[in-house]
Amino acid sequence: MNRCAPLLRSPRRPSLLAALFAVGVVCAAPAPAQVPAALGNVRNFPDAALRGTLVVTGMYDAQLDGKAVRMAPGVRLFSPQNTLVQAHTVIGTPFTVNYVKESSTGMLLTAWILSKGEAEHKRKGSEGERNFVFGSDAASPR
Repeated sequence: MNRCAPLLRSPRRPSLLAALFAVGVVCAAPAPAQVPAALGNVRNFPDAALRGTLVVTGMYDAQLDGKAVRMAPGVRLFSPQNTLVQAHTVIGTPFTVNYVKESSTGMLLTAWILSKGEAEHKRKGSEGERNFVFGSDAASPR
């Protein structure tokens, strides 16, 4: 036995759905967490994340700033829109990334491909390496 008339067929409420659509309750704008980073929002990265240039060279191998590194079995590579990227689809393409390595093995654990806006923010590892040493950088004599 059906005691309640369905919402869409009810003769008393034909304008209820129209009112909800007009107000935007049913078709609300995306939440801020769903807005892609390319639109100007900057993602929050862990404090331990470093900046570098990543080139995936094989199924388990990559280069970070020109140095060979192994990728962990559960490596996650995120696009600027914060979606997962399959590493084998970007072999040979260089990206500016924030990355985290696994502490005990040194394998690449997570990397976030940065948008131009995110890459402008300074982070440890983004200043590059020097090919010279200042006298104050040298260790004290023995």
